[in-house]
Amino acid sequence: MAAREDADLWRRYRESGDQKLREAIIVRYAPLVRYVVGRLLMGLPPHQEADELAGYGIFGLLESVDRYDPDRGVKFETYAVARIRGAILDGLRAYDQAPGSWRRRARSIERAEQELEMKLGRVPEETELAEHLGISREELWQWLGEAGRMSVVSLEEVLFDGSERLEVMPDEREEDPAVLAEFAERKELLGAAIDRLPEKERQVVALYYYEGLTVKEIAEVMHLSPSRISQLHHRAILRLRGRLARAKQDVL
Repeated sequence: MAAREDADLWRRYRESGDQKLREAIIVRYAPLVRYVVGRLLMGLPPHQEADELAGYGIFGLLESVDRYDPDRGVKFETYAVARIRGAILDGLRAYDQAPGSWRRRARSIERAEQELEMKLGRVPEETELAEHLGISREELWQWLGEAGRMSVVSLEEVLFDGSERLEVMPDEREEDPAVLAEFAERKELLGAAIDRLPEKERQVVALYYYEGLTVKEIAEVMHLSPSRISQLHHRAILRLRGRLARAKQDVL
């Protein structure tokens, strides 16, 4: 019944362009903004306020309402979530003022991961990584936390190499066979890299991105603190980003 009512609402709005109907659609789908904000909190610094993120997300929702075409066969929720998320990421990037030291430490972690993996022939333990960097394990956790504070750290950022944002409804450029082939190859490489992650990191990635659990829920499942879950997530993403960068270099 609700789906039929939604379809009727969209039909009447498209036919009339009535602003009252547009406002009704915005109110109807406003909870999507809260949903996306909740999903993004895994990779955000503690000082970020949900209300601030929601403000960015509203712009994405408004854009979605104005650009959505029901005739393309994609549910509005699917289309809008991608654009809401993109608007929030764009808003955060515009105010990204992370200290240079944080960026240097993140790059140091990635390089150390690569060097140790080549030397040991396996994924290094946290103690080995910390020793290689000349810091304590506690300092390593701090560096990982800083890496998360630099920007939104997410699997999508790794998949799109920081140059694309997730769009469920592709535009003409994204329908280019070469672009789609490159994306498919990157997705395959990412899947292989995820399979090689240590068990806890792989579990965090699976529960968050594939099962849709929140940080708090993952913490309960794995019997760890939410902050520890975030650390595992950040290290997994840095590790995946480094592996995909190496794979790209090997191809070149």
